[in-house]
Amino acid sequence: MTSEWPGNWADRISGEACEMCQSKRLDEDTYGIRIFETADVDAVLQRADIQRGYTLVIWRGRHVVEPFELSESEAQAYWKATLTVAKALATFYRPLKMNYETLGNTVPHLHTHLLPRFVEDPAPGRPFPLLPQSGDESQIDPAQLASDAAALRTLLG
Repeated sequence: MTSEWPGNWADRISGEACEMCQSKRLDEDTYGIRIFETADVDAVLQRADIQRGYTLVIWRGRHVVEPFELSESEAQAYWKATLTVAKALATFYRPLKMNYETLGNTVPHLHTHLLPRFVEDPAPGRPFPLLPQSGDESQIDPAQLASDAAALRTLLG
């Protein structure tokens, strides 16, 4: 089985066609509710009913694809924010395990998927079966999502 990278991959890598660079830093959007922000990082609790607590931590400084492209101070800021959010997710949801996925194979812009793993997990002991989102997935109950987001914002200060 062979497949190809998208035709505009070079433009995505360069940042010219980067959807994360082009998106605005909103408190809420189609994909979720922002629960944490710094000058260069956003954390967005996802609406898609993939896994309760599923959160994206997104680098919002200049366009970078790989963590090693960050300066030392940028890397410290990014990973500090990522770990701060992960700790809040672990405190609030009490998962068996937290997963951290920094991939960029679909959207080549630095971001990390934080996934709490639970007893009723779809893939115990294996990588989480995470697929690209289209915005059309089933959604977490809006009241539950808003309640979780408010509690997480409180934990994150």
